[in-house]
Amino acid sequence: MKHSNIKSDDPPPNSDAAPQDAHVVSSEELFASRREIIILHGSERYRLRLTSNDKLILTK
Repeated sequence: MKHSNIKSDDPPPNSDAAPQDAHVVSSEELFASRREIIILHGSERYRLRLTSNDKLILTK
């Protein structure tokens, strides 16, 4: 029998739940009526696009 180290009050692995202290921003606020934004991270630029199927795609 295999025993798990996961406590019953722990969130499930790969949970979509954000930590309580996380800064939450809606996609509507991020995109501001646009379909694409550029995110600067250090010296790199990332493109975040909203698809016609309402999915997000992040590319470098």
